[in-house]
Amino acid sequence: MKNQEIERPSGRVLHRPLRIAAWVTFVVAAQSAFAQSAAGVDAAAPDATANAAAGSAPAASGGEQALPVVKVTAAQQSDSPLNLNTPVSAGALGTRSQLDTPFSTTIVTGEELADRQANKLGDVFAGDASVTDNSNGYSAWATYISIRGLPIDWQNGFRINGNPFISYGITMPYENLERVELLKGLGGFMYGFVQPGGVVNYVTKKPGNEPVTSVSVGYRMDSVFSQHADLSRRFGPDGMFGARINYTHEAGKTYNAGDINRNSLAVALDGQLTRDLDVYFDAIYQQSRSSGQTPAIYTGSYTGTSLPATISGGTNLLGGTDQHLNTNLQLYTAGVNYQITPDWSFKTSASYSKSTRDRNESTLTLLNQAGDYTDNRWNGDEGHQDIYWQGVFEGKVKTGIFTHDLALGASWQHQTNDYSAVSHSFTLGDGNLFQPNPWRYYSGAGLDKYRASEITQKALFARDTIQLTSRWSLLAGLRYTNYDQQTYNVDGSLASSYGQNGVLTPTVALMYKLEPNTTLYASYVESLEQGAIVADIYANGGQLLRPLRSRQYEVGVKSEHGRWSATAALFRIERGAAYANGQNVYVQDGNSIYEGLEAGGSVRLGRSWQVAGNLMLLDTWYAKGQQYNGQRVAGAPQFVAAGRVTYDVPQLPGLQVGADAKFTGSTKVRPAGDLETGGYMIVNVGANYMTRIGGHDVTLRAAIDNITNRRYWMFQYSDYIAPGDPRMVSLNAKIDF
Repeated sequence: MKNQEIERPSGRVLHRPLRIAAWVTFVVAAQSAFAQSAAGVDAAAPDATANAAAGSAPAASGGEQALPVVKVTAAQQSDSPLNLNTPVSAGALGTRSQLDTPFSTTIVTGEELADRQANKLGDVFAGDASVTDNSNGYSAWATYISIRGLPIDWQNGFRINGNPFISYGITMPYENLERVELLKGLGGFMYGFVQPGGVVNYVTKKPGNEPVTSVSVGYRMDSVFSQHADLSRRFGPDGMFGARINYTHEAGKTYNAGDINRNSLAVALDGQLTRDLDVYFDAIYQQSRSSGQTPAIYTGSYTGTSLPATISGGTNLLGGTDQHLNTNLQLYTAGVNYQITPDWSFKTSASYSKSTRDRNESTLTLLNQAGDYTDNRWNGDEGHQDIYWQGVFEGKVKTGIFTHDLALGASWQHQTNDYSAVSHSFTLGDGNLFQPNPWRYYSGAGLDKYRASEITQKALFARDTIQLTSRWSLLAGLRYTNYDQQTYNVDGSLASSYGQNGVLTPTVALMYKLEPNTTLYASYVESLEQGAIVADIYANGGQLLRPLRSRQYEVGVKSEHGRWSATAALFRIERGAAYANGQNVYVQDGNSIYEGLEAGGSVRLGRSWQVAGNLMLLDTWYAKGQQYNGQRVAGAPQFVAAGRVTYDVPQLPGLQVGADAKFTGSTKVRPAGDLETGGYMIVNVGANYMTRIGGHDVTLRAAIDNITNRRYWMFQYSDYIAPGDPRMVSLNAKIDF
């Protein structure tokens, strides 16, 4: 087995596979016993439908009224809190329920996003212990998260309705989304070249059978006000055509004395032309302008072994309004779904995305424990384009006693990256974290750009799910990719290139239905990630590195029931290691190993209480390299736990209150392992109230994030930290017409 190929450092106490497997069994068994006991106590209680009919306090089923729960939820589903029967998209695997997906996944619904009033990607997955928040709102770091200790790939790890786009600096208009899906771990077979952290897929709102007309207004500290409108209709003969439009505007003063002005528009059109033929067109346009971002803090040349005293993320001491981030996102998608026969269908889609940004931002190079730093400013314009096409035949055939669920497809993707032609990186001067930053540098946009790199992927893929018996099934898939990556000099000449044909990324999984609502699985998947272009802060800046291969082994269980749900997974990920060595050269050297356990569950207690919990145990180390062997991998906490309690107030039908907490263990900041953030716990509270006013449904929401105003250092990226977000108050009122 591959486990034997990676040397374990001597003297380490590791989570042995059998020990962790025992923990999986214990956790799931305990969750099941506790949930069944709790369900039995309230076996005689009327269901939510009966309660609603009687006019009593609603016992929200699934995600219909629940505030953000720990792992996965789907709004408007007759489903339990984890919603494992909810469909999740997984690229070449197709769309299947979470229960039948042999990998760990998470879904956060639009209702949860609204209840939490998410402001950055870390907020979206605040209830998932496998996701660590490295993000910083209103800045280029707003989508930085780690999954199982691995960073997400900003070039290949983000999708909108399954279509790729460049996410760097882009905060999605969460108000316009139906849900957010997360595939944890490797996505090589499913999506092609991608880093092994995971893949985030944003699903936009689509026209439904029922008309929608809603308007909401919101407030967020210090004085950011927002407005959102959602309109959906079907028209034409028998409702043949559908249209849905979502618009969001947000503007005001942010918590760190910065400014934000954002406009987002999402349009979804569809046509059911015949019984077997559907067509659709989606478009997203967003323009965002923000200033006053909190700078990131670089520790690569810091000689201390402990960080300075923590500071508030709400401070305006570190920067000023001269720092800015202006972004534009455009995505256009068209597709056709054709049901060829009752058993076979063909789906094809094409998309074009374009994202641009101009930014003027500081990176503070930390010098000592007293908080002294050097302010290094970067100013430039950047742009990306992504053209993508995919076509897939899906169908079922029988060979003897076996049934095959097949998918045969092809895809083509071309990505371009444009950067400023002239380097605008310079040093402003020195300062101190606990004193106002004295340096200012104002700049505009419109700097000349050049074509810095191009990446082309051409792929064929096939997937077969074989139903061996009524309980056993086997999934096997293979992606064949021709990959080409080129980088260019400012004058347009070729600087370096990498190309390889016939790259194979397989996956295989064995699934067993213990009962209709419980799936046991074991899966294996491989992935390649594109070679990094080394940043200018390193001695070998501009160098193109070769692609890295990763492998993932996972065993897990998913169980979904009316009043309780539970999941658990044991995983091992082997990834080529890349880091800055002692000479400040960014190198690929050895491997980084991730072994861990994640487990979660949710249970409804009586008519009013719902309790959810989620944890991750993670052991990581560098192996087979020239440096850092045996050290924990930077950015990977050993322990994370999250929990949530919600209560439907019986004295006031429609009112639900809740509290959630997340503890993140101490995280190594850099590969040398001599600097760490320290552990911290964040507590959030919230409430929502659903009522009717003037014959219209009205939803009032309030949320307080980090209610204790905890100060902490947050890991952002290897060698980078930032102060965690301060206490934040958000309010929202929505009316449905």
